[in-house]
Amino acid sequence: MPGIFETGLDRNAANFQPLTPLSYLERAAKTFPDQTAIIHGAARTTYREFFARSRRLASALAARGIGKGDTVSVMLSNTPAMLEAHFGVPMVKAVLHSLNTRLDAAIIAFQLDHAETKVLIVDREFSPVVKEALARTDASPLVIDYDDPEHGSDAPYPKGERIGQLDYETFVASGDPDFAWSMPDDEWDAISLNYTSGTTGNPKGVVYHHRGAALMAYANTIHAGMARHPVYLWTLPMFHCNGWCFPWTLAIQAGAHVCLRWVRAGAMYDAIADHGVTHLCGAPVVMSSLLNAPDAEKRTFSQTVTFNTAAAPPPEAVLSGMADAGFMVNHLYGLTETYGPAVVNEWKGEWDALDKGERTSKKARQGVRYAALENLTVMDPQTMEKTPADGETIGEVMFRGNIVMKGYLKNRPATDEALAGGWFHSGDLGVMHPDGYIQLKDRSKDIIISGGENISSIEVEDALYKHAAVAACGVVARADEKWGETPVAYVELKPGKTADEADILAHCRTLLARFKCPKMVVFAEIPKTSTGKIQKFRLREMAKSL
Repeated sequence: MPGIFETGLDRNAANFQPLTPLSYLERAAKTFPDQTAIIHGAARTTYREFFARSRRLASALAARGIGKGDTVSVMLSNTPAMLEAHFGVPMVKAVLHSLNTRLDAAIIAFQLDHAETKVLIVDREFSPVVKEALARTDASPLVIDYDDPEHGSDAPYPKGERIGQLDYETFVASGDPDFAWSMPDDEWDAISLNYTSGTTGNPKGVVYHHRGAALMAYANTIHAGMARHPVYLWTLPMFHCNGWCFPWTLAIQAGAHVCLRWVRAGAMYDAIADHGVTHLCGAPVVMSSLLNAPDAEKRTFSQTVTFNTAAAPPPEAVLSGMADAGFMVNHLYGLTETYGPAVVNEWKGEWDALDKGERTSKKARQGVRYAALENLTVMDPQTMEKTPADGETIGEVMFRGNIVMKGYLKNRPATDEALAGGWFHSGDLGVMHPDGYIQLKDRSKDIIISGGENISSIEVEDALYKHAAVAACGVVARADEKWGETPVAYVELKPGKTADEADILAHCRTLLARFKCPKMVVFAEIPKTSTGKIQKFRLREMAKSL
């Protein structure tokens, strides 16, 4: 029998609305209409204008028949058009698909076909590769050219030809700034589509919903410590997990988006100093760019800048260098399937008093769940039982909550596997510490099994990064007749620094058990993704030829 509180107290429009980040922009525009929303070169856009342009885009899409469940793909840099797409596309209940700007034509063609793209907005920088991709597709989307006025003559990459049927500004101008945009019918409705890297086979399309995006925006505001009117510098690509949902986040506190087409040290320092940047996100390579910039490019600034990073924990020397330069590093962890980072290393004040070794150990941990994530644990993936919280027993890191993806587009088997047992299986191996903080030990495919012993490639890489000459490194398994597998280290040295194999190995032996030390060191440029992550699959291929 239903209880007294479940009878006659039904949902209606007065007391229940679907969660969506779209309402954040409307509130910001009405509350702070003259507040700067977007800075792009010399251009400034207020929240009133940002909201109106997003509605114009939505109106223009609706006039072309775009509606619920239709895919609008974009091949854009970190520009105002990309921000407008994050609101304008879902305002007509369509789904935003952000293409990785570093992809080749074959993968772009696959994604356009798989997503059944109806409209494609293309920055002219990428028109050559998109033109090639369109020649390979079965799809025939409406193609719209975006001609960025800040794409100057000194740009590292030239503008390509116009390949679209329409110009973006003309298209937006055709829309109604007072367009009656639509809330989602259901907060479970799809808002965006992001493809995984596809290192083995075709990439998988990760589907986000309005509810998750709305909650993630709140969580970002909390865990990045964003007060009213933050100033956010776009160094993280917006195509990467929808920029970790920060395009939607900034509207909550009416913050300013500082757009940056190309991540270069001088431009970053100028933006931080000139615009009073308070927050940015990026991979360790962005930190290296800032720290290793020529003195002529560096600028001083009075504010402390929060730098959110979600790769391997930075070495102590890097954290110290960033602090000296005016940055506070916030260590996060997550995956495309969790809307970006969903775990934060919540730093406790008392840890500042620990000695260097203990402090470094605390910083090496990924941390605890975001406020918007309901559960985070480490389990045996076979038995689905939690591992002991002893900091030693390795299991698979698993997530549960509203900021886990809907699933993989048109791929039920992969979806069922990823969400088996009511948990998202990350594929990352880690341990749970007694205080509830998790720490990654490896990807399940990256663990090195040598003579029956498990070697964490992350542990070996952490040791390598403590060498003063190492800029980047990756450790993978190499087949060995005697041991089964042994670790091989690929090392990229810092400019102007020198080291040889003997030097690197001697360094490792001071930090690691001998069986964990690399059996070979290869000096080479480390292959990375467009977001700065080490491409282990390429290193594994390289190791096969050793």
